[in-house]
Amino acid sequence: MRGVTHDDAPPLADLMPWSVAPPRLGRGWPTGPDAASLKARWDALLKADGPDREALFEPTRSRTPRTAVGRLPGQSSGTEKLIRASGPCPDPVRVLHAPFDEQWLIPDHRLIDTARPELWRVADEHQIFVVETPSDPAGPPLLATAHLPLLRPGRIRPLYRRPGGTEPNLAPGLRDHLSARLGLSPTPLDILAWTTATVRPDLTVPLTEDPELWSRGVELGHRVLWLMRRDGDRPKLPGGRRPYVRAPLPSRPLTIGYDREEETLLLDDGRIAPVPPQAWDFEAAGGRVLEQWFAARTTEPEPGTLAAIRPATWPQTWTSELLELITVLALLAELRPRQRELTVTAPIGTEELRKAGVLPAPEASRRPASVLDHHEEGPEGQFTLI
Repeated sequence: MRGVTHDDAPPLADLMPWSVAPPRLGRGWPTGPDAASLKARWDALLKADGPDREALFEPTRSRTPRTAVGRLPGQSSGTEKLIRASGPCPDPVRVLHAPFDEQWLIPDHRLIDTARPELWRVADEHQIFVVETPSDPAGPPLLATAHLPLLRPGRIRPLYRRPGGTEPNLAPGLRDHLSARLGLSPTPLDILAWTTATVRPDLTVPLTEDPELWSRGVELGHRVLWLMRRDGDRPKLPGGRRPYVRAPLPSRPLTIGYDREEETLLLDDGRIAPVPPQAWDFEAAGGRVLEQWFAARTTEPEPGTLAAIRPATWPQTWTSELLELITVLALLAELRPRQRELTVTAPIGTEELRKAGVLPAPEASRRPASVLDHHEEGPEGQFTLI
């Protein structure tokens, strides 16, 4: 698929018109792979007074402990200025911190330089966030996640413009045109599945009017989406290929390596096997996913900072997450040849979509939908309706 070029293939930006720049935290300590540590960091911040609290917070031009901001949509954090805040830590929420690396975030607007409230308003159990990674030639051009993505710098394209899985973020008329040409009734999720399976590194999406080819691509794309989102049943490799801990991991491993002949992941003296070479070699964001995932949990933070509050030993949950990540990467790598073999015939190109009135998408479809039917709490407890 990647070697096939149809110059008339429409850009993803035209097919899914609404996109949002990724959030920018401005400080690292409100996120981490361990939710309990985030609550401990919050407690340490609030126990500090005056200048000490200010220093621990790590102020930027956008956020200081004296900044007044409203509450994040859908969250229950306070809105008084942090310099005088008290009370428990807001419950951390799951986020996609890096490619295939699910971590936790304290969902408090006062901690985040640029939170992108429009993303929080449409984040629910129905939503799928598509993350562009166009500058990563070795990795997948798109990532998909059910969690709020924090990856930079690629654009984020939610599948739905409103909560509850309503108003798909698709060019108006696209579904009807595909239905007429294919003799099928593709759902928004089907169109996303096809996109995930066929998107090219330049973020163009070849479309087809061949119903058999479409069905094969959609089936493959659904599998890719399921593996990326990791919701529902846990993915598994066949019995003899499932990775297990063969030698206990140390209480705090410091190094990671790979024995290609033995297909074994090495964490100091700890051993996990079998680990297929395709899983170890899987790259995204300019490096091996497994190495980046490990580094996010073992790199020593600066002493005296809130980020230095972290587990004293390697939690068992991290081992379970690592075993699942190895499985996901191995299964995704197995699908790549099938994606490359999807040679698009009978293409539906940009010119056809223009003649049909599907493109260009109206300007309104590139802006957030008005989704608010209730008040949101603004700074210092004042309510606003946007």
